[in-house]
Amino acid sequence: MIASLRGVVTERKAVGEASVEIVVDVAGVGYRLVVAPRTATGLQLGHEAFLAVYTHVRESAITLYGFTSSEERTAFELLLGAHGVGPGLALAILSIHDPHELAQVIANGNLDALKLVPGVGQKTAARLLLELQARFDYLSVDGIGSGTGQSDRSPSVTSEVADALAQLGYAPDEVRTAVRALPDEGSVEELLRLALRSLAPRR
Repeated sequence: MIASLRGVVTERKAVGEASVEIVVDVAGVGYRLVVAPRTATGLQLGHEAFLAVYTHVRESAITLYGFTSSEERTAFELLLGAHGVGPGLALAILSIHDPHELAQVIANGNLDALKLVPGVGQKTAARLLLELQARFDYLSVDGIGSGTGQSDRSPSVTSEVADALAQLGYAPDEVRTAVRALPDEGSVEELLRLALRSLAPRR
């Protein structure tokens, strides 16, 4: 898996509203990457660039996505873990909000900010917010990966617990509060039982 690339940008072209395709020459080998327009604006043809890379593997293709920092790549990976979020939508979200802005948007439950992303309406924004709160809750709002307020709990476990609570009819703020209070370790079943126990007195 390719984690990062340093080389000279030899090609750059837009391939949609929220993505730009570039080629980075590394020691004579050209790597084709997809980046957000925000990232592309900082890349100049003929100049050296360093990009954190996410390798997306499908049956029909292997696509490299480039980012200006490891924090941005981490945010991209967390977005991909949410139900219904593919690379295109994840890149579109990061084209509008950088990782720090996105963490703030999610922490504040800002639907309007998510609706700024092309193709995201009220219903999609509400669903995304719930999904992303479960995944970003364990990160610091002050800085993704900063080490402040983080949990060792897997984002996927957190997301499954949050999904189960939402399906049981609990409101987003109730889900968020219950998930934040969970211990760092435990299976989905164990953590769900603890969450339901903490929510029971509220109903």
